[in-house]
Amino acid sequence: MIHLTNIHKTYQGVQPLHVLKGIDLHIGKGEFVAIMGASGSGKSTLLNILGILDDYDEGEYRLDGTLIRNLSETKAADYRNRMIGFIFQSFNLISFKDAMENVALPLFYQGVSRKKRNQLAMDYLEKVGLTEWAHHLPNELSGGQKQRVAIARALITQPHIILADEPTGALDSKTSLEVMQLLKKLHEQGMTIIVVTHESGVAYQAEKIVHIKDGQIESIEVNDGSKDSPFGMNGVMK
Repeated sequence: MIHLTNIHKTYQGVQPLHVLKGIDLHIGKGEFVAIMGASGSGKSTLLNILGILDDYDEGEYRLDGTLIRNLSETKAADYRNRMIGFIFQSFNLISFKDAMENVALPLFYQGVSRKKRNQLAMDYLEKVGLTEWAHHLPNELSGGQKQRVAIARALITQPHIILADEPTGALDSKTSLEVMQLLKKLHEQGMTIIVVTHESGVAYQAEKIVHIKDGQIESIEVNDGSKDSPFGMNGVMK
């Protein structure tokens, strides 16, 4: 589904910063992949390229067989709306809209009627266990509830891929485990999940861990379940 070949990215400035240095990565449909690295390793830049939020300078990115390069903003937005659901560390919820309205928002941009998008939003809030919180504003929700609202919002357009950027970074360990279990459930249903993280306890919930360092892939590790997760049985990070 995702094929990256020799991807380079440099940010120009007084001193150009070469962030990605020849990334080769292939992710198949239905895989659950964690991209793990320290701050400054290039993992967020890589996620932005995967999400068609940023372009690359050299190489080739093919998404579901289509070359993704130098797209107009309209075309890029179309691919994002149809193919990709985003989950962010900071949730990115609109403060003056309740949970249902936040979940329904992507369908507003697709021209779906208010009645239909609100009904679908309720369906997806039910999937993440938040039906009773549908009419609460973000400041009335816990961090874990906000992230579940964000996951429902990412799912409502029925994307092919979920891209999650540090989805547990603002959460405690117990809530982090709950969010990762929800992502694992989506993976079991056939969704392609890509999580960017610096936390080993999050990364080892995935079936494949891509270790990135200084803009290059250092190694790719297959998690066959033989290695203990750094999450303890009670959800606390070891």
